[in-house]
Amino acid sequence: MVRRTKEAAQVTYSQILSAAELCFCRKGISRTSLAEIAIAAGVTRGAIYWHFQDKSELVGALLERVNIPLQPLSEASRNSNEPDPLGCLRDLLVTIFRRVSTDPEVRRVSEILFHKCEYTEDLGNLRQWMQAFRREYNHNIELSLSNAVAKGQLPEDLDLAVSSRCVHAFITGVLDQWLLVPEGLDLEAKAETLADGILDMLRLSPALRTA
Repeated sequence: MVRRTKEAAQVTYSQILSAAELCFCRKGISRTSLAEIAIAAGVTRGAIYWHFQDKSELVGALLERVNIPLQPLSEASRNSNEPDPLGCLRDLLVTIFRRVSTDPEVRRVSEILFHKCEYTEDLGNLRQWMQAFRREYNHNIELSLSNAVAKGQLPEDLDLAVSSRCVHAFITGVLDQWLLVPEGLDLEAKAETLADGILDMLRLSPALRTA
């Protein structure tokens, strides 16, 4: 009985997330009410509050759901026992670009985060949540780069703080532009080219050295 109850709760959780994804993508986060999400999910508002405190938690859960497949590569790039952390980072970058271009769910969630995410007063927690997410993202990239430096794959005098933010900005810039203006760039076909461009910048740019 307990197992069946947990399974039913997980089904409801997934229904709410999927409904929120579609509603947020269609109307934006601030213009979507929890009541609308409940109707789209076929559940009560009480069911939403059982799983999520507010819309900020819904957004966080959406991002977590699409990021789960990326975690093994991300963790491998930071693992000190990984012999090829830079290769793992490259695979991660390629996967990020290709998933946004080929997976409708990932594309919708990316569209929400880049173009439907309004930091209004009634969504104050959302801004704080996004700030925490971006700090963690920067930190993880910096750890990956540090690991690659330690393995001799990147210059030993690489400015890790600046470089991690350049990588982050490169990723978000490509995705933001492609989501808004997808014509002119086959993101799936050019995923490896873009990833190699990032790595070339890290290897070769004198501006990214501390010396």
